[in-house]
Amino acid sequence: MHDRVTTQKVKKKAVESSVVRSAGQVEGVKSQLWRFTFTGLSASLVGIGLARFAYTPLIPAIVGAHWFSAANAAYLGAANLLGYLTGAVVANVTAKRLPAKFVLRAMMVLAAIAFFACSRPSSFVWFFVWRLFSGIAGGTLMVLTAPTILPHIVPSKRAIASGAIFTGIGLGIAASGTLVPLLLRGGLTQSWIGLGVLSFVLIVLTWNGWPETTPAHASSSHHLSHVRVDHRIFALFFEYALNAIGLVPHMIFLVDFVARGLNQGINIGAEFWVLFGMGAIVGPILSSHLADRIGYRRALPLVYLLESGAVLLAGCPIPSAWLIVSSLIVGAFTPGIVPLVLGRIQELLAHHPSLHRKYWTRATVAFALSQALSAYGMSYLFSKTHNYSLLFEIGSVAMFLAFAVNFLTASFTRSPVSNSH
Repeated sequence: MHDRVTTQKVKKKAVESSVVRSAGQVEGVKSQLWRFTFTGLSASLVGIGLARFAYTPLIPAIVGAHWFSAANAAYLGAANLLGYLTGAVVANVTAKRLPAKFVLRAMMVLAAIAFFACSRPSSFVWFFVWRLFSGIAGGTLMVLTAPTILPHIVPSKRAIASGAIFTGIGLGIAASGTLVPLLLRGGLTQSWIGLGVLSFVLIVLTWNGWPETTPAHASSSHHLSHVRVDHRIFALFFEYALNAIGLVPHMIFLVDFVARGLNQGINIGAEFWVLFGMGAIVGPILSSHLADRIGYRRALPLVYLLESGAVLLAGCPIPSAWLIVSSLIVGAFTPGIVPLVLGRIQELLAHHPSLHRKYWTRATVAFALSQALSAYGMSYLFSKTHNYSLLFEIGSVAMFLAFAVNFLTASFTRSPVSNSH
């Protein structure tokens, strides 16, 4: 009898110990999820959200303070796009030689230093170099952040984590319409310094938030060179590039369109940019939730159609209420398209996770190159026509073409990846 009671006590303690361990593991997983997600969000906020988008509202102040002419200030904005493209191209090469964690930390620091480097009047070359560096940091962070973090997230939470990571871009867009004008009240120098301080605070908070990583081995690349990739991957690159074209009219011309095209003034124009930013904050989470419900394959064409209609709305002679809708929707999917494309790449390469970063890099390069070329092309077209509606129509057509490409390639049913013989 005594032995039976002792045995029952031992079993009870074992069960209780197992429950405690399970609870501890769940808490550990949750803690890791939030830590990694916040780190990724901070990286996209510093490298892209602030380094790229916070520059836009600084341009009038830069011109007004006679640091640079309007034309040179625009060229400095282009320097960031050039750097972004460069960073996207070299990110994988760098990560093969150094741990991704080291590279990611270094790029966040580089982006933060660039703010301080631009806080005083200096030569055009000095500013161009530092805006170029900030773009390189952004491109590298875009390529490496999510692929470094997501493998360490439980599969059931990866879609939401991916959306949260890219929410940093939306926060930067929102900050460009709210935080930067507040900083400018203290002067242009203080604004640059304020952005740099904010960046360094985020760097400190997330310094130990990166997962352990090691450089990729060349041998794995050789082994994967025999993998034949589904044609839908390359169609996806084309869709993503077309999507970049469709976003340009809102990203570059929205404020000017409201202020001068609709004769509502710069203050109302800035309010529409804030709306654009509000959409950008929730966009990645909403698109990731949509993908969770219906899958990446179905979510992408639906988003392309929605974007096409929203871009077209902006160029129509319609009440401002519809322009508000247009700003919110396009703002939402400016960063919201990113986790959808990344998720679709991972879906098509499900059997070869080692290829995820390589093909995500190619998609990012296609997007960056298309965005840079279309930004210059539309700027030139507008200088000749002064027709805002034409720009929005071009953007809408580009979005619809992305849908058409997706629809046509979807008719070809082939296994996502197969080994060639």
